[in-house]
Amino acid sequence: MSLTNCRFYEEKYPEVDSYVMVNVKQIAEMGAYVKLLEYDNIDGMILLSELSRRRIRSIQKLIRIDRNEVVIVLRVDKEKGYIDLSKRRVSPEDVVKCEERYNKSKAVHSIMRHVAEATKTPLETLYQQIGWPLNRKYGHSHDAFKLSITDPEVWDGIEFPSEAVKKELLQYISKKLTPHPIKVRADIEVTCFGYDGIDAVKDALHAAEENNTADSQVKVRLVAPPLYVLTIQCLDKNKGLKLLEEAIERTTKKIKESNGNCIVKMAPKAVTEHDDAALKELMEKRERENMEVSGDESLSESDEGVPE
Repeated sequence: MSLTNCRFYEEKYPEVDSYVMVNVKQIAEMGAYVKLLEYDNIDGMILLSELSRRRIRSIQKLIRIDRNEVVIVLRVDKEKGYIDLSKRRVSPEDVVKCEERYNKSKAVHSIMRHVAEATKTPLETLYQQIGWPLNRKYGHSHDAFKLSITDPEVWDGIEFPSEAVKKELLQYISKKLTPHPIKVRADIEVTCFGYDGIDAVKDALHAAEENNTADSQVKVRLVAPPLYVLTIQCLDKNKGLKLLEEAIERTTKKIKESNGNCIVKMAPKAVTEHDDAALKELMEKRERENMEVSGDESLSESDEGVPE
């Protein structure tokens, strides 16, 4: 048994009419030779007549070497090892479902390979004793792995090859699958030129934060008047987007009560570390500019003759 190679699923061959992910290796007159990625790279073929519903003018435009494709299984000859596949019978919905399953299976495979190498345990042994039993019980071992982070009962009935395997697997699952908060950000300009304009802006920005809870907190930061940044960290991106949209609505409503205005310069969106770094750089630049202005003012001629 290999430490690093093994099929993803218990069955050695895929079922007829099931959807599988393949990688195209060679294009010939008869069709395309492929490897079935979920079944330890066994060989298959997409027949020329099964590449497209339309008349084929150029195979290269339909299928390319080294590209992954979702196909449906037409025939399986286990004795000869022939697997005939079709690309033309696959709908866009089938592609989405197969890609979702493949990505989950690939994530599980990555975890299993790490544990196999770290504990010197054959990969197939890990699948036989852990992965495939969880597939049967939970539909997919990836779902079981994620659930196990908060529910240790997932492991009831699982016989680990060793205590070292159990320890390594649980630690690695926690490291790889524990959800991380997503930062969502929006940029707004808030202005009010009335008599109490400054206080009106402050009140409007406080309105953005007024629905904060321990779990979800909108934070307002000044870049340079009138530009402000709203941020929130959430496990659920859509929830973060919604909360910032609501915060902007409250701010807009409040500032308009004082005849002010709120303009969205950047609509709520999930941001990366790169975006954060760019914002930090902008804020530091504005701060330097403000300091230079303050310095110029303090050295102005009109100040020099002012008595103590």
